[in-house]
Amino acid sequence: MSRCTDKPEWLHLPDYAGCSIVNLMATLAQSCRGGSTGYSPLPGDGLDSLSRARNIVLLVIDGLGHEYLMNQCNGSLLSSYCQRRLSSVCPSTTATAIPTFLTGVAPQQHGFTGWFTYFCEIGSVLAVLPFRTRIGHSPVDDAILSPAGLSGVTPLFSSVQINTNQIVPEEIADSSFNRAFSGRARVVPFSGLKGLRSALRRTLRRSREKSFTYAYWPDFDSLAHRFGVDSPEVRDHFLQLDRLFSDLLSDLRGSDSVLLVTADHGFVDTSPDRVIQLENHPQLQRMLMVPLCGEPRLAFCYVHPGLEQDFESYVNACFSDKAALFSSRQLLEEGWFGCGTPHPGLQYRIGHYSLVMKSNWMITGRVPGERALQHIGVHGGMSPEEMYVPLIYAEC
Repeated sequence: MSRCTDKPEWLHLPDYAGCSIVNLMATLAQSCRGGSTGYSPLPGDGLDSLSRARNIVLLVIDGLGHEYLMNQCNGSLLSSYCQRRLSSVCPSTTATAIPTFLTGVAPQQHGFTGWFTYFCEIGSVLAVLPFRTRIGHSPVDDAILSPAGLSGVTPLFSSVQINTNQIVPEEIADSSFNRAFSGRARVVPFSGLKGLRSALRRTLRRSREKSFTYAYWPDFDSLAHRFGVDSPEVRDHFLQLDRLFSDLLSDLRGSDSVLLVTADHGFVDTSPDRVIQLENHPQLQRMLMVPLCGEPRLAFCYVHPGLEQDFESYVNACFSDKAALFSSRQLLEEGWFGCGTPHPGLQYRIGHYSLVMKSNWMITGRVPGERALQHIGVHGGMSPEEMYVPLIYAEC
C-alpha cells in the first residue's frame, strides 16, 4: 500500500492548518462573533475588514475550481478579484464541503465523508445530501433520524451572535439536510440567477444590523457533471456568473458589505475508458461486505474479515496504475479529514481501505435498481484541479 510519506506530486492534501475552506469558516465565525471553531483563521491581514463590515456575504459556487478560474477564465472579473487559493476538504466533494460551510468544521468533526456514506448506527448506506437510502432511494424520515443527529455538530448559523441568512435554491431550501443545519438563519429560497440576485438584494436591503448571508449556486456543478468542465456549455455558464458578479458589485455598492465568493471543489473530466466498473470485477466485488462508499474519485472499501490480503493483492495487480491504495486508518491518522478530536463514528464511515484514483480515473459500483454513473466531469479526488478553490474578495 502507498504511504503518505512518499506523497506523489499528483496527491494534494487539504491545508487544514492554514489555507483551506475550514480556515475561511474560522475567520468568518470570528468576524461574526461566533467564537472559535477549533481551527485557525486564514493567515494574513487581507480579511481584516470583515469584522468592520455591516454585511458579510459568502457565495459558494458549486464546482468552481481555482485552476479552472485562473487558467481558463483568466481576464474575467471574478479572476481579477481572486485574492488567494484555498484547499477544499477530503474528499473534495459537495457532500463533505457543504457541511463544512454550514457548520464551520472539517469532516473530522461533522462526520460526513462522501455522497454515499455508510452509517454503522443504522447499518445502511445513505446518500447524504438528499438524505435517502442508497438502495431504493427512499427518503429518510428526519423525525426519526436527522442529519443533525448523525453529525452531532452545531450549525454555524446558531453559534454566531449576529443576524444570519441562508439563500438557497428552492428545491433544497426545505430539504432534511438544509433544515438540519440552517440553525437560526432566515432561509430565503430562490430560482435561477435572476432570483439569486434579487434574493441577495432584498435580503441586504432589510438588514439594519450586522449580518452574515450564505448563498449557494449549484448549476456550474451540474453542467460540469453533464458536459465536462472543459465544455462550451460550462464556459457559457461561467460568463453568466461573471456578469452576475459584476451586477452584485453594483447592487452592493455603498452598502458597507464584503462579498466573498468561493467553491466546494473543482473538477477533472473523464471518459468511459477511464472508468472501472466494479461489476466487471466480480472477484473483487465478492470481497466487499458493503457497496463502495465515498466518491468515484475516492472510494471507501469495506472488506470481509480474512480477505484483506486477497483484496490488497487484487487491487495492486489490476489497478496500480489507476489508483493508490491506502489503509483508511492511515488517512485518519495523517489528518486527511481534519485536525483535532474526530467524530466518534468517523473511523466507521471511511471503511477499511481507501482507493484514491490517479489521473482522471474513477471507480463505480451499483446496487440493484441503480443506474450507471455517466458523469463526464468528476470530483472528490486529490488532484490540484479538484482540491483547490478560489477565494474571491470584494469590498462594497
